[in-house]
Amino acid sequence: MMNIKNESYKVVLLFNANNIYDRQILKGIGDFLKLNNIHWNIYISETLRYDKKASFHLDCDGIIANFDDPDIEDLLTKVDIPIIGVGSSYHDDFSYPKVPYVAADNYAIMESAFNHLCDKGIHQFAFYSIPPTRYCRWAGVREKIFEKILTQKGYQGVIYQGMTTSLDNWQESLDKLSKWLLSLPVNTGIIAVNDARAHHILQACDMVGLKIPEELCLIGIDNEEVINNLSMVSLSTVKQGTEEMGFNAASLLHKRLTKGKVSTSPLLIAPKKIIARRSTDYRSIQDPYVIQAMHYIRKYACKGIKVEQVISDMQISRSNLEIRFKESLGKTIHSVIHEEKFNRAKYLLIESSLSIQAISQQCGYPSVQYFYFLFKKFYAMTPKDFRSKFATINHL
Repeated sequence: MMNIKNESYKVVLLFNANNIYDRQILKGIGDFLKLNNIHWNIYISETLRYDKKASFHLDCDGIIANFDDPDIEDLLTKVDIPIIGVGSSYHDDFSYPKVPYVAADNYAIMESAFNHLCDKGIHQFAFYSIPPTRYCRWAGVREKIFEKILTQKGYQGVIYQGMTTSLDNWQESLDKLSKWLLSLPVNTGIIAVNDARAHHILQACDMVGLKIPEELCLIGIDNEEVINNLSMVSLSTVKQGTEEMGFNAASLLHKRLTKGKVSTSPLLIAPKKIIARRSTDYRSIQDPYVIQAMHYIRKYACKGIKVEQVISDMQISRSNLEIRFKESLGKTIHSVIHEEKFNRAKYLLIESSLSIQAISQQCGYPSVQYFYFLFKKFYAMTPKDFRSKFATINHL
């Protein structure tokens, strides 16, 4: 623990904490204060959002602000108060704000997403971005990095910005997105500029019958739990180092307040990890029958389907499809069904607070006792022990 003098300062936090990015930065700030037993007199809007229409008086000793919001940056342009900026990294060193700045490393974020797709055997790439505005500068930076990585790795790729969506144009935007997705080669890996845009892709694919991950592979950025909970296909994502950003921003402000000077060189924070979920559970399968059967199994395995139902849906002989599964996956249809059920169970044990009995029912097991028996047989631990071991690790 750092030996820091405990002196109270009035500190303003300017964030729009309606998204996980800002909320986790705020958590990192809180972690720093608790770890070092520091008691700042903190102001943050009751709505956790900065409202540019509200009258605002910066009567404080220091500010930590999200500079990705241009309204906040404009507010602070001529403020003579110690400021620490946080936000997404810039494309070049000359563009950074002239304040101490803690940045999410966009290059490392995009490279992590790209490498994850490469590790899955993907060789064709696309990027789903956002139309350029001053409110999403970071999207343009990620577009340039996508192009740079493609050039460095010797791959071809396409960028689609789509529309800025609203309730009025939502269906039009989905229709145009669907048309773009249908134009992509099968087995394209798509990086979405954030999880919200990745959710658009999941909805568009569902609307036109494109199979994820069997035909298109998808990864987002942010690990936005609300978005993932709304999606039928669980979304792989890059978890940014946002808590570390908040921690370092608070440390810089405290140093500035107590010692008077800190470096204005940007501090780049790498992403924390890739959270791999179903949307990138890609296997390089060329056989159209196996692709179709895998999609059916993923969709209905937890409904208690048997091999016979897969065969019936495929309208192909059992022996023929079993041979195709062996050649493509090295597994039987029966083992793939059980694997899918277990994968769903493990996901719910780690990601949800559902009871184990509820998980067993959702995954199509006739009783919780049978679920325990099979789970322990395959993983040498009970579902309860699995949750205790891995759920904590996943949420760090």
